[in-house]
Amino acid sequence: MHPRNNLVEIFSTFLVFADDRFCRWVTDAKLRRSIANAIQQTPQETDEDFWISFLYNQLRKSSSVTLAKEHTIAYLQEPCYWTSQKIVASFATTQYKLSDCFQIAITQVDKIFKGFNPNSGSSLKNYASTVFGLAIRETFRQRHEIDICTDWGLLRKISKKRLEESLQAESFPRDTIVAYMTVWNCFKLLYVPTQAHTSRQLSKPDNQTWEAIAKAYNSQTHQQVHPQTLETWLLASAKAVRRYLYPNVTSFNAPVNSEDSGEWLDNIPSNELDSPLTYIIAQEEQQLRGSRQSEINQVLIEALTQLDPQARQILQLYYTQGLTQQQIAKQLQVQQYTVSRRLTKTRETLLKSLASWSQENLHISMTPDILKSTSAVMEEWLQVYYMQDKNQKVL
Repeated sequence: MHPRNNLVEIFSTFLVFADDRFCRWVTDAKLRRSIANAIQQTPQETDEDFWISFLYNQLRKSSSVTLAKEHTIAYLQEPCYWTSQKIVASFATTQYKLSDCFQIAITQVDKIFKGFNPNSGSSLKNYASTVFGLAIRETFRQRHEIDICTDWGLLRKISKKRLEESLQAESFPRDTIVAYMTVWNCFKLLYVPTQAHTSRQLSKPDNQTWEAIAKAYNSQTHQQVHPQTLETWLLASAKAVRRYLYPNVTSFNAPVNSEDSGEWLDNIPSNELDSPLTYIIAQEEQQLRGSRQSEINQVLIEALTQLDPQARQILQLYYTQGLTQQQIAKQLQVQQYTVSRRLTKTRETLLKSLASWSQENLHISMTPDILKSTSAVMEEWLQVYYMQDKNQKVL
């Protein structure tokens, strides 16, 4: 497989198989226009890591199908291909082809989007390769299980949760699912294999067992359903389980028509990408907020060092130890109203320092409302600052 050489290709093309081998890359025109337009807005960003970070940020905003999701699926084509090829080579006796494994793996993209943590230190490609590999191996294991089981053996082995998921995946009405689950419970209760080691090859229940199943079902539901109908329901359930455990996957890669420019995603509703400039600005604003917070910390810490010893002691007792004004007064052997006045005066001093810095550096006019808001921020800062001091002493 020849690699993709530029950002537009990496985020807008999908591989196509022929004779179970890589054939070519096919371009989705809508995605090509989308990523080309985004790159044109920020030509200085030429690193694919920036763009996958930008797209993943878009994905985190919405779990619905978006252009960002489709761009990311295009991006993951290569790790999906190489993971699939590696597993096929290591399972020489498997009945599955490379293209089969690729299709099994690529259906895991939603799980990847949900589970990936960009702060974990792992790249999205490495994380996706792990998920792809686990999905293929799990399918091999499940497929082996359901291939060697008869319908009746499969229904004996399946869990209630997995059966319900299988029926829901078929989009059955709720009352149908309830009916199928009820007859399955009767089947599990009344059809017990006589030899455990042959349970996978269970044969169809005999007539006496079917009558017992029908009697139990009708008793629970107050209906009169024939055993033959219940057999049909159970067979439909078994078929649903097989489809759920090993779905037939429609290719993500084939275009709608035979032309390379066929826009196979055009029929999927999607949102426009946010401007990458917006993303860059947001990153800069976040960095600026962090820088501002550091500066505010420094201003307030410096203001604390300028306080007289008694004022610092009162703050320490009030915020770190959580003492009341009365308890502080008793410990310092002063009147309670003295502690109250000192606390108020100390807060005003700190607030003036912060307000002066804001006027000089942020050009903020200190209106009464802004002063009130700033006072609340300062109070929160004092609580956090002294709590951190307390934790450090404990450690």
